[in-house]
Amino acid sequence: MSGGATPTGSALGPGAVAPDAMAPGGTARGGPAVGGRPATAGDAALTAIFVRLKWSLLRNGLRQSTGRAAIFIVSLFFTLLFAAGQLLGLVLLRGNAHAGTVAVLLTAVLALGWAVMPLFFPSGDETLDPTRLVMLPLRAGSLVRALLVASLVGIGPLFTLCVAVGSGISVAHGAFAVAVSVVAVPLVLLVCLALARAVAAANIRLLTSRKGRDLALLSGLVVAVGIQFVNFGAQRLGQAGGLSRLEPAAAVARWVPPASAIGAVDSASRGAYGVAVVQLLLSVAALAGLLYWWQRSLTKLMTAPDGSTIAAAGTGAGTDRRRSADAGWGRLWPEGRTGAVMQRALRYAWRDPKAKSGWVTALALGAIIPLFNAWQGTGSIYWSCFAAGLLGTLMYNQFGQDTSAFWMVAMTVSSARDAYAELRARAMALLLVTLPYATLVTVVTAAVLGDWRSLPDALGLSYGLLGAMLGMGAWASAFFPYSIPQDSAYKNAAPGQGGLAWMSMMGGMLGSALLCAPLIAVTVWTHVSSSGPSGQWLLLPLGATWGALLTWAGLRWAASRTARRLPEILTAVSKA
Repeated sequence: MSGGATPTGSALGPGAVAPDAMAPGGTARGGPAVGGRPATAGDAALTAIFVRLKWSLLRNGLRQSTGRAAIFIVSLFFTLLFAAGQLLGLVLLRGNAHAGTVAVLLTAVLALGWAVMPLFFPSGDETLDPTRLVMLPLRAGSLVRALLVASLVGIGPLFTLCVAVGSGISVAHGAFAVAVSVVAVPLVLLVCLALARAVAAANIRLLTSRKGRDLALLSGLVVAVGIQFVNFGAQRLGQAGGLSRLEPAAAVARWVPPASAIGAVDSASRGAYGVAVVQLLLSVAALAGLLYWWQRSLTKLMTAPDGSTIAAAGTGAGTDRRRSADAGWGRLWPEGRTGAVMQRALRYAWRDPKAKSGWVTALALGAIIPLFNAWQGTGSIYWSCFAAGLLGTLMYNQFGQDTSAFWMVAMTVSSARDAYAELRARAMALLLVTLPYATLVTVVTAAVLGDWRSLPDALGLSYGLLGAMLGMGAWASAFFPYSIPQDSAYKNAAPGQGGLAWMSMMGGMLGSALLCAPLIAVTVWTHVSSSGPSGQWLLLPLGATWGALLTWAGLRWAASRTARRLPEILTAVSKA
């Protein structure tokens, strides 16, 4: 968010702070010393250059493709629409008893977003990476000022400004409060920008590494989990006295910058002028501290050697330990192809960023959805089937996860029997995690609800659904394979294969629902009939058996298709 959601073009070239330009007290043409001397005309020129650079990146990014320009225009429209709605809502809240609470907490959440977003979307703005400027004779102080001003260009800063203006208007009453708001509103914007830049500069080594790319891929999980928390909070606030529940949190946020700046406006409106001054000074001090941290991070970043150039100590010993551990675990796996494929599938799930993102998202949402509804008292034990359903989707597009490396798998498949062994081992690797996890979620949901009577049939439905998803996932992997781009965190299908991805997922899910219809009918029958607990306990083995049969049938069907169409599958999964 530090530069807004701007599309990136080509940077001007390498560059940041040369080591000899970082010495305190030194001079460089067009820039002051790091010690903090007043800005010169050279600083103003440098700032103008960086602002033009930001506009050039934005303009060149839009020129790269029509699709990117369309996405940017659409996102700009909806962001402005949402920002206008926020501004109007805050203005209409003026005079309400809870206006200060809402304004302060909204500012605090906005600042949190600015701090977190650069960690998950580091590629959203090329100017976040100061190592691109390493060869230019720039001082850290000059660079900080130029980048801070350039950060004002973008959708994110515009949205933040609208929220800050609305928050200030909603709580400003009286001449002194209006005067404080004139200072507080730009202060909120500057603190948010400096916070994002300081966090990005301090973690730039991480963000440009493989771990950083893994972190970016997990952004979908953060959004999904965040939506669940927002939904939970909205339902709580909709109850009687909802906004009053936020008062304790607002009382703390009033003293946390940059929300303390909006808290200062509210305090000034209430006549607490001394408190308002202290809260405003807290935000000023936070801005100064963030700028100092940012500058120190730049100095360290540009003068310290890169860890990739230093030989890692003890590499041989670490490799020996890993090999010894692998040998120990290897005794637990089945012999032959099954054990090897299971190990490979689980290693991909742990090491491949996209596979890891899918696993973590399914595991988290599979527990959050049923448990949050159970804690609110509005859920049902059958919500726990979400865990089995979401985890079952991991079986879909198994060959697409291999990408072009699928040729190594294809070389080992010479018959439908080999294909069946391959798919069965992949399903067993999934079951090794999904079966106990789905059981655990169902049991915990029953414990939260206190509905132990429905636990057997809920487990039976979960097992049946999981088996149906695995069988249909194997079928979809063989009939609708598609390639998964590895160089994009947000594309799950190669260009031109989006329809295949939708057919695979939607067809499999609808087929799984239809295959589970007999179990659902039996469950309904046991509840409306007089069979009692004995009928519900019958569903547990029935669901497990039905799920196993569906998995076996799906694997058999997919195996024959896979063995016949290995070249076509390889072509489909190698397009990215």
